[in-house]
Amino acid sequence: MGTSWSARIVDAGPGAKAGILTVLDRIIAQMSHWEPASDLCRFNRAAPGNWQQLPPELSRVLGAGLSVASASGGAFDPAMGALVDLWGFGPPGPRTDAPTRSEIAAALGGSIEHDPTLLRARRTAPAALDFSGIAKGYAVDAIARHLCETGHADFLVEVGGELFGEGVKPDGQPWWVDLEPVPGLAPIRVALHGLAVATSGAGQRNFIADGRRYSHTLDPRTGGPIANGVAQVTVIHPECMLADAWATALTVLGDQAPSVAEREGLAMHMAVRDGGAMREVTSPALAEMLAA
Repeated sequence: MGTSWSARIVDAGPGAKAGILTVLDRIIAQMSHWEPASDLCRFNRAAPGNWQQLPPELSRVLGAGLSVASASGGAFDPAMGALVDLWGFGPPGPRTDAPTRSEIAAALGGSIEHDPTLLRARRTAPAALDFSGIAKGYAVDAIARHLCETGHADFLVEVGGELFGEGVKPDGQPWWVDLEPVPGLAPIRVALHGLAVATSGAGQRNFIADGRRYSHTLDPRTGGPIANGVAQVTVIHPECMLADAWATALTVLGDQAPSVAEREGLAMHMAVRDGGAMREVTSPALAEMLAA
């Protein structure tokens, strides 16, 4: 997935690391946008219109992504692989100029039909799966499930900055983590006990072309980088997969994010550039969590 992982496990057995690597290898083999032999890449190469069988985990993540896409009004899309590649953020590599309107329009065409009961899906050209906004979160969840199933009750797992904590540390304290710091805003510390945290930063991996700086966060509805002033969104949720996807969706939604987060009951912290200052928005669910 092009990132790192870590795990702090209380009373970890000798096979804990090997077990985690097995979980990660399985997810990469299914969901990597960068491994040509992955099930995801195989699906993307299949002829449009033909149903393709999916491994259970890939089908689960696709279903979750499509659910967030629907609930967010299209601000999240697990099938924007063609658009990601077009802007130079995918396997084809970076580009030095911005795509044309016609190129963007072509990349926006197509959709994914998903049949979770039969574990299958099909695409219409040129739709292509890209789980960059959800797979890391799912990997965190999968490692957490594996650790619980192998008798580990207390741990903190991290993949690419997305975290899940369970149980307590050896000193009896919860797994305290600081949310990603934002210059000009007071730090926020939360206890992860059966909770995950995921952050989407609109200023990461900026793309510069024609003298302009573009955000790497793309709006699936328009096909272009966001320019809504959102600097960062953090979501706390029992499932890291959903925290990951919603952090991206809320970043894209911008001014609409607070109302959507409240409607969905999401614990969200959003940092927005307001002129020369940084403004923060906290959802009611997060405010209640911090007050507890």
